[in-house]
Amino acid sequence: MMKQLTCLLIVLFAAAVMPAKYVSADEWHQWRGENREGVWNETGILDKFEGEQIPLRWRVPIGSGYSGPSVANGRVYVTDRLTKPKQVERVHCFDWETGESIWSYTYDCAYKIDYTAGPRATVTVQDGYAYALGAMGHLHCFDATTGEIVWKRDLNAEYNINMPIWGIACAPIVEAENLIVQIGGKPDACIVAFDRQTGEEKWRALDDNASYSAPIVITQAGKRVLICWTGANIAGLNPQTGETYWLYPFPPESFEIAIATPIFDQNELFVTEFRQGSLLLKLPQDKLVVELGWHRKGKNEQHTDALQTTMATPVRFGDYIYGVDSYGELRCLDARNGDRIWEDLSAVRKARWSNIHLVKHPGSSENRVWMFNEHGELLITELSPEGLNIISRAKLIEPTRDQLNRRGGVTWAHPAFAYKHVFIRNDNELVCANLEK
Repeated sequence: MMKQLTCLLIVLFAAAVMPAKYVSADEWHQWRGENREGVWNETGILDKFEGEQIPLRWRVPIGSGYSGPSVANGRVYVTDRLTKPKQVERVHCFDWETGESIWSYTYDCAYKIDYTAGPRATVTVQDGYAYALGAMGHLHCFDATTGEIVWKRDLNAEYNINMPIWGIACAPIVEAENLIVQIGGKPDACIVAFDRQTGEEKWRALDDNASYSAPIVITQAGKRVLICWTGANIAGLNPQTGETYWLYPFPPESFEIAIATPIFDQNELFVTEFRQGSLLLKLPQDKLVVELGWHRKGKNEQHTDALQTTMATPVRFGDYIYGVDSYGELRCLDARNGDRIWEDLSAVRKARWSNIHLVKHPGSSENRVWMFNEHGELLITELSPEGLNIISRAKLIEPTRDQLNRRGGVTWAHPAFAYKHVFIRNDNELVCANLEK
């Protein structure tokens, strides 16, 4: 009772001191925004860029990292890594309007993973707390305003993690009073829930290795269901107890390569991976079970009628799913059977692991999608079964070489859309640009 009262007081205090413009504006407080759906709802946003380069409101220097920014309560949070004079990870908080540093926290962190350009997981901000999970399993809970540590845990040391080759990547998710992470701990600790205010373990579940795919929470048969795509299964769990409601085996064929977040729409769950192809599962609303819709897998990575995604989470509009294949091809699938409707190569140059992040923007038009490609370009587009319509495109930030020292570098971090602005980082800086009309 006392913990619930404390949490309520924190929420009420935050609402009281928060300026009105933040209360009414869209925020991006976690991976892929509200409910992890990759949707930006703000209106009054420009329909076309004025030039080839998007003017910046501010820019601040940071180190390397794959983690995208999160934006909440007038602040921007991001993590990075430095290697000199020693290996450290850092968590930063900046003022959203000016880029001025509010607080920063540094801790020692030696990497024993491939692709060493920095932390992967986006900071999750909820009810006055900021939760940061590092690539080697360091989990911190901060006072989101001051940066004071509320609690911390070294999950690699405590849970005997079978460390994925590319490290820990799944952003923590908050559900009620639990903070839930996918870490691949042993035994039976692939998924672990902590009391989000104290850090005390609440439950652990599954003996699977970890993947890189962030968990989501949906509603099925009147219950909240935690969806986790692990290194072996797609699992539906009780987010309060860790009880397994259902499992669907779908192991990646190598490296626990599952990266894209599952998308849930029309009581159907869609996942895609660059060797296993595309899978659609049906989740009935009268009972807690899972049923196969369809599975489409091509003969190889380059020639397939499926969608075999490396990193980017697809989007769905009605009966059609749009996503980026492992060589950068933008593809449209019929969600009813998995058939490929079209393929387009104009949004990003074709290359191994070429990437685009997709964010739906229903406030502008029914099928409006903002795309941020690995060249650092922002695209205003519309997607339909008839094809891709690129309305406007412009450069937002320069690619850098730490994340991939090929083709002039890349920008693989996911952007955040909040307060009618876009926030994005590379391995040198974090930038903010105004997208208001």
